[in-house]
Amino acid sequence: MRLEPVALDERVESIDLMRGFALLGILLINMLAFHSPFSYIDPYTWFDGRGDQAAFAFLDIFIQASFYPLFAMLFGYGLGMQFMRAESRGKPFAPVAVKRLAVLLVFGILHAFLVWFGDILITYAIMGFLLIGMMRLPSKWLLSLGVIIYIIPHALLLLILFAAVAMDPSFYVGIQEVQNSMAAYGGGTYAEIFRQRFDDWMYSNNPLNYIVLIVTIMPFTMVGAAAAKWRLIERTGELKKLWIGLAAGGFIAGLLLKLVPYFAEPNFATTYLQDIFGGPLLAVSFAAMIALVSRKKGVSRLLRPLAKAGRMSLTTYIMQSLIATTIFYSYGLGLYGQVSILTGTLLALGIFTVQLIFSEIWLSKYSQGPLEMLWRKITYGLNFEKGNKSNN
Repeated sequence: MRLEPVALDERVESIDLMRGFALLGILLINMLAFHSPFSYIDPYTWFDGRGDQAAFAFLDIFIQASFYPLFAMLFGYGLGMQFMRAESRGKPFAPVAVKRLAVLLVFGILHAFLVWFGDILITYAIMGFLLIGMMRLPSKWLLSLGVIIYIIPHALLLLILFAAVAMDPSFYVGIQEVQNSMAAYGGGTYAEIFRQRFDDWMYSNNPLNYIVLIVTIMPFTMVGAAAAKWRLIERTGELKKLWIGLAAGGFIAGLLLKLVPYFAEPNFATTYLQDIFGGPLLAVSFAAMIALVSRKKGVSRLLRPLAKAGRMSLTTYIMQSLIATTIFYSYGLGLYGQVSILTGTLLALGIFTVQLIFSEIWLSKYSQGPLEMLWRKITYGLNFEKGNKSNN
């Protein structure tokens, strides 16, 4: 059998499958912040409902900090593919990329301040602007710089945290912040919810935290862009041994690090080690597993609904926030602070099932999701080409 390179304009279903899988994980972990003041509590002791400890342990080990790295790497991979596509056609990449990212930034601002404070689109757009300037770097440089930018500051922060917990190992619990969240989201007016949403966004996105966020998210996009320039996903069959090594090695190493808070005392240092170093390793492992199984036609066909949800990832992501906040905030059912982790997790699975059905129905009629169509139309103006399926 002759191996041929994948055409630049060919849609790669395994990438959509990875996106869909990442969106499931993101919803599962975001659900904790949708229904409770998760940012201000000690999650290891706060929830005491039946089945909550087992449900939290599952989320903490296999989901937490393992899916935003995967999604960030896929974001970088997508930008890398767009760069190579523009190069192959002899068209400028930066002007269109900047416009696309500017539109994404607007989506993120609207999402963060009108729907849910935990938005990640603003950060992705900003990281994308920075990545544009590095796109012409060789793949090895992108990968090496990404790893260096990630490891050095996080290793230093980890040492500081271990020194700090030696003096005070307890988690910070913001009682006043918890009370404010419960009052606003559970029973407040929309104006009160808006103010609380803004306060929560600022808590996570203050200047110091944002510096940490940059050295966390930016390297993942760089690694993704490097992988795109090597066309690693498209060449899965050719690089099968590499992918098997990443799947097995990433899973074993990642799982061991994710279990540290359960072997030792859970504190800021052990959970930081767990999330910052264990989470990305599991993310790489999950990506490798999906790349490998998607080559099997039977499995690929079975998982196609997941790929369709990933194909309309912006719509799927925003829709998750709209549905969840309607369920938990006072302008909807007002169930904020009233459900257990187990109930929230089951509810997340139910929401995602509905999204799979919606994606299947929508994409049977249209080539893109509704927000993807709007995004493309704003970016390219009135010359929007319907039916273009080549954007990964």
